[in-house]
Amino acid sequence: MKWIEFMPDLMQRDINFVQAIREGLDQSMERDPSILVIGEGVPDPKAIFNTTAELQEKFGPERVFDMPLSENGVTGICIGASLSGMRTVMVHQRIDFALLTMDQLVNNAAKWHYMFNGKASVPIVVRVIVGRGWGQGPQHSQSLQAMFAQVPGLKVVMPTTAYDAKGMLISAIEDNNPVIFIEHRWLYHIKDKVPEEFYRVPLGQAKVLVKGDAVTVAAFSHMVVESLIAAKGLMESMDINVEVLDMRSVRPLDFASALASVRKTGRLIVADTGFQTGSIANELISKVAEQAFDYLKAAPVCIASPDHPVPTSHFMTENYYPGPKEIVDAVLDLVGVDRTSVGYRELCAEILRNGPHDTPNPDFTGPF
Repeated sequence: MKWIEFMPDLMQRDINFVQAIREGLDQSMERDPSILVIGEGVPDPKAIFNTTAELQEKFGPERVFDMPLSENGVTGICIGASLSGMRTVMVHQRIDFALLTMDQLVNNAAKWHYMFNGKASVPIVVRVIVGRGWGQGPQHSQSLQAMFAQVPGLKVVMPTTAYDAKGMLISAIEDNNPVIFIEHRWLYHIKDKVPEEFYRVPLGQAKVLVKGDAVTVAAFSHMVVESLIAAKGLMESMDINVEVLDMRSVRPLDFASALASVRKTGRLIVADTGFQTGSIANELISKVAEQAFDYLKAAPVCIASPDHPVPTSHFMTENYYPGPKEIVDAVLDLVGVDRTSVGYRELCAEILRNGPHDTPNPDFTGPF
């Protein structure tokens, strides 16, 4: 198995996901005075987990400002501004709050370009945050990317790395279509090598993070991290080479990259943060089964959240979210390796999360 170096040869330094988002906003606003940043808590001292820190001081309250708790109304205002020549970045502290904007997003933003025969566009980015842990419960922890991806006219992306967070945000802002930009809170403190320069990462393209020939694991958002932990453990403990794809985008979904990998490995696991039923994971599995059935050596596996509201109690969430062990078990079942060996028990001990299961690292605090 080969771990892929995917960064371009630019001046890089280690910054985290939060810093990358802020830098993408900052550099985009410097280049384009038509960009507005609007959201609940944008100029607040905590600045949307620090992703909008100091932007109002630099660009002024005319371009960076708070919004009232009237999500549907403000979304309509942002759509109107975008139709009038502005590029708006609207921020919601949780993806659950975006449910209050569905009429504007689904019936206006997504359809305007089509209804007016391409003569009008809605260049709006809706940043929404996926939470987990901190006792947020069923109304503040949902991963609803599949719901938004069902709407023609909306693009939906889920960057995993800080490098992609900056480059994909810049591409989303420059895109003339409405983009739902989903950020997983547990990725915010993970560092990555990110160029200082202004750069773009194309939307709708998956990325191979690890090369392997035993099983393809196509993962979304934070499940990419869990997949990398599983892949590393499988390689080191059991000499099983797993290919890990960071899908990065939900709509458009990069079927071609998944198909190319499955034609090599013959086995597929899709790891998703959303619910099982109607998930984007099952959509990807369906397409692979339709177009690469003859290459499959075993039935594909969907690893996603159970069809049950997210519990509030951290005791209950311990068995709610799938992680590296579920991926390891699925890989071993697909390749026909016994799960009773000493090597398996050692691997399970190695990938066990240290500390509280509902926080990603000791420095993590929530909910804001």
